Amino acid sequence: MNNKEGNKKGSGARPNSSRPSSNKPKPAMAKRAQGPKKEKPTRTGGTKAAIVATDKVEKKPNQAPKRPKVADEIRLNKYIANSGACSRRDADIYIQSGNVKVNGIPVIEMGYMVKPGDIVNFDGAIITPEKKEYILLNKPKNFTTALDEGQEFRNVLELVKGSTTSKIGAVGRMDKNTTGLLLFTNDTDMIRKFTLPSQKSSKIYQVSLDKNLKFEDLEKISKGLVLDGHRVFVEEVSYIENEPKSEIGLKLRSSNVKVVRSIFEHFSYDVLRIDRVAFAGLTKKNLPRGNWRYLTDQEIINLKNV
Repeated sequence: MNNKEGNKKGSGARPNSSRPSSNKPKPAMAKRAQGPKKEKPTRTGGTKAAIVATDKVEKKPNQAPKRPKVADEIRLNKYIANSGACSRRDADIYIQSGNVKVNGIPVIEMGYMVKPGDIVNFDGAIITPEKKEYILLNKPKNFTTALDEGQEFRNVLELVKGSTTSKIGAVGRMDKNTTGLLLFTNDTDMIRKFTLPSQKSSKIYQVSLDKNLKFEDLEKISKGLVLDGHRVFVEEVSYIENEPKSEIGLKLRSSNVKVVRSIFEHFSYDVLRIDRVAFAGLTKKNLPRGNWRYLTDQEIINLKNV
């Protein structure tokens, strides 16, 4: 037998084989462990990995350099909001559109941190954050927080005129007949915090009704009620000691005075007066009607933690 014939026989099928044939695919062979590939030098003398690393370090155009976090730095959108230019949400839109520069470099990065000494250019103008101001007013009657009620009633901002040069706003709303504590600030975060339905700070109101509050109605109010499809939770309601039963103390979390009025109107009482005597731990102590004062550092800390 020559070599050619032997090769043909060896490469052919084995008809007499007793091993059964199977159409099942064979399992994939495990890959051999391989060590790290050796980088081949490029024409320029370096390796590909070195070139990639160099590319990563290289800064992209129009992007401010990143730096380690330092003390007293704040997010760029908050810096813009603190300056009074716009809200945080609107600041994000300006940042994304490339209309904000830090130290002359456009910043489009969300969450960019501004440190003391940075120069921020917002939409073509240099801005600086204002010092936070917190002013407490004991509001009298016939002043309103609204700006669209004509000239009949004056705005509450007249009562705190001269307290600051910053642009401040009232926390919550008060109509002309409601008196008591009203907080003013240029801290947009705090304004937003105390106007959210989920905020947890308590307010205490003294409510004067046109007639005595029935005990059964007082009990119903204490259990909470539904107004306009919304559940209102009352923390406490009671008659005021040594006063007629038409003088009621009401404690709840809502800063919306309309809710206070609606609670009693729901039981067919006319509300004559509403006086807010406590606001998130702040009281009217040593603050006569129509007067204002600055909050202490400790009071500011307490407000931020409630």
